[in-house]
Amino acid sequence: MLDHIGLKVTDIERSRVFYDQALKPLGISVIMDVSAAETGSTPFLGYGEGRKPYFWINQQARATELLHVAFAAESRAKVDEFYRAAMAAGGRDNGPPGPRPHYHASYYGAFVLDPDGHNIEAVCHAPE
Repeated sequence: MLDHIGLKVTDIERSRVFYDQALKPLGISVIMDVSAAETGSTPFLGYGEGRKPYFWINQQARATELLHVAFAAESRAKVDEFYRAAMAAGGRDNGPPGPRPHYHASYYGAFVLDPDGHNIEAVCHAPE
């Protein structure tokens, strides 16, 4: 099991606007905001639930090579909400909400490209 993951973004404020809005339907928000002064280099944002940040972004001149991150959604409706929120936040469609039976019979996901082109997904594994 992964404890956390981090990726580099080219504009942390632009990415914050995207992720704040896109992850809100999943109950995920900024748990830690670490300034450049605190790190001695670049700012970091840690997203998670409760007190546990597990998805980190930090600003760099070059973004991480394109990457795919999938967030668990408690229902298909939450996948749909994620997709709408991510698109409204400036995301680019990379696969609208729907079943993906080639993964498994209950797989329901949506894919959106973030401002740096990372493939961000919300997925529900529960049957309808």
